Amino acid sequence: MRVAVVLFNLGGPDNLDAVQPFLFNLFSDKAIIGAPNPIRWALAKFISSTRAKEAKKNYAKMGGASPLLNETQKQADGLEKALKETGIDARCFLAMRYWKPFTKDAVNAVKEFAPDKIVLLPLYPQFSTTTTASSLLEWKKCGGGDAASICCYPTEEGLISAHVDKLISTWKDNGAPDNLRVLLSAHGLPKKVVDAGDPYQWQVEQSCAAVKAKLPSDWEVEICYQSKVGPLEWIGPSTDDSIQKAGADGKNVLVSPIAFVSEHIETLVELDDEYAELAHENGVTTYLRAPALGISDEFISGLAGLVRKAALNKESILNSGEYRICPKSWSACPNTKFENIG
Repeated sequence: MRVAVVLFNLGGPDNLDAVQPFLFNLFSDKAIIGAPNPIRWALAKFISSTRAKEAKKNYAKMGGASPLLNETQKQADGLEKALKETGIDARCFLAMRYWKPFTKDAVNAVKEFAPDKIVLLPLYPQFSTTTTASSLLEWKKCGGGDAASICCYPTEEGLISAHVDKLISTWKDNGAPDNLRVLLSAHGLPKKVVDAGDPYQWQVEQSCAAVKAKLPSDWEVEICYQSKVGPLEWIGPSTDDSIQKAGADGKNVLVSPIAFVSEHIETLVELDDEYAELAHENGVTTYLRAPALGISDEFISGLAGLVRKAALNKESILNSGEYRICPKSWSACPNTKFENIG
């Protein structure tokens, strides 16, 4: 069986001149700004132009480009190898949502490959309408063929074990500080998105609970959310507030990017620079950050298991469980296979 595995991610500018068009593509996505055109186009134009200067400074800190494409390519290479070791003849294709290689490029490459089956694998462990759903919709808009879609895997064993290993090794490598508070930081969402039935926050909570269960019992563990933009109310607590509170409580801090599987601007600049400075300003003696999962053996092995399951299954929408993970109240979840459905 020849299997095409399409890895979805946000993408990132590959040079400083690409920063503004990347931001425009991001904010012109209806899943990000729900206003109708031409209002959405005008807002995207305004936001991308006003944020470009500061964003360029941040990308310059990373060498003038986002590392996300290279990170994702390494994951694709590792996943191909892991799948072939299980007997699956797979080739991975990258489909970035807001910068090159775009989804349309992946569609064309997959058609040329002519696989027996296509598996769509978003590199967003927790489902959201703003990430996974947007990427899957773009696949259809670009003429992508019938495929099995992995909608989410927030508690997949390899994912959780990899996070735990990164946290514990970071702690040990830095002298095993006591009086520790672990902050599991996920990208935030406007509260109205969650109120409309998006299961992202609920799934983040499931990931965090699974990680906490494998950490030392005396560690304090909290969930927080970063990267807020705009005037809307966002889900919380914010990572800023959690760091300030840790400082006020006299705690050492260990942060993990619980919803990010690759290093990019939110980890290398926001967590490593901006929040580290905030922690220092608020009296945090030790501020540590666990790496993103990258090509962790456990993580890649977990992804391979998901792809194998999808390749050998007749279902069009799958997750890391046998049935739908989300409670019925989370109406935006695309998986309708309930365990007790009548």
